[in-house]
Amino acid sequence: MNCLACGAEAVVGQRFCGGCGSSLIGECPSCGVEYGPGQRFCVHCGTSLAVNTETSLQPDRVVAAERRIVSVLFVDLVGFTSLSEGRDPEDVRALVTRYFDVAREIVERFGGTVDKYIGDAVMAWWGATASQEDDAERAVRAALEIVDRVESLGEEIGIEALAARAGVMTGEASVGPGGNEKGLLLGDLVNSTSRIQSVAEPGTVLVGPTTAGLVGGAIDLIDAGSHVVKGREEPIVASWALRTRAERGGRGRVDSLEPPFVGRVSELRLLKEMLHAAGNDGRARLVSLVGQAGIGKSRLIWEFRKYIDGLVETVYWHEGRSPSYGDGITLWALAEMIRHRA
Repeated sequence: MNCLACGAEAVVGQRFCGGCGSSLIGECPSCGVEYGPGQRFCVHCGTSLAVNTETSLQPDRVVAAERRIVSVLFVDLVGFTSLSEGRDPEDVRALVTRYFDVAREIVERFGGTVDKYIGDAVMAWWGATASQEDDAERAVRAALEIVDRVESLGEEIGIEALAARAGVMTGEASVGPGGNEKGLLLGDLVNSTSRIQSVAEPGTVLVGPTTAGLVGGAIDLIDAGSHVVKGREEPIVASWALRTRAERGGRGRVDSLEPPFVGRVSELRLLKEMLHAAGNDGRARLVSLVGQAGIGKSRLIWEFRKYIDGLVETVYWHEGRSPSYGDGITLWALAEMIRHRA
């Protein structure tokens, strides 16, 4: 038998639902003796409980909406209307479906939940059901990754102008019953995020002031000024999120000037694909990175490590160095990894 409040499976002897905490105990309509899930007849008077079993699992109270601090992400395709014009409807559908799949996959990698699809827009949230201290940072990381991935998606399918833009804002919102499973995330925050996303330039991510204050240690930001958006009297102060600068919370950040990461985008994308392929298939992948000194090998690995640090999937990072001199160095790198884990 399943709990009517959340659908979780209930077993004999269970007094409360393990999924939502609702009471699973009912009372016999004839003698008032309590009965549990799966019981068809009252053990005291023999009255049939078939009619009342379902209603007994319905919680007596109505779960009220609650106010929570959440981070909301809106992302959509730029110029989708003109892009669709003159194209075969099946081709447009295939493109949008592929884009939705990519967006959902990335959002889930960073611990978020896709709430709904609106036309070619994707809305996702962090913190509506369970809050983490770095929800805002995960949302911005996901936004940057989706924007980058859409660009590569355009290259794959032969649409050079394909681009996405995103907006992320953090604040209070009303979360409805069921943990937002029916899209009951309401409030000015949702509307404002949609508006700020609409004024972002193609291929960029705009974040609100609260989000900027929470992610500034790990994300490079540039002041984007105030934006007057439709439906709001007060302008929204926003910042451009450029790239991930450090690990979560700003770990590993160097205060000195760090040049932009250029010329190795395809290599970084390949590393990400190999990582997730290894996780999905359960088989190891070997990537050899070879190049002259100063060509950017260490920087590429640093960008890859920052990406891994934001994922919700558990990834164990081991480093070992194999010196080019001395005796007995065949397994030196492996030995350093084991020492680090120990």
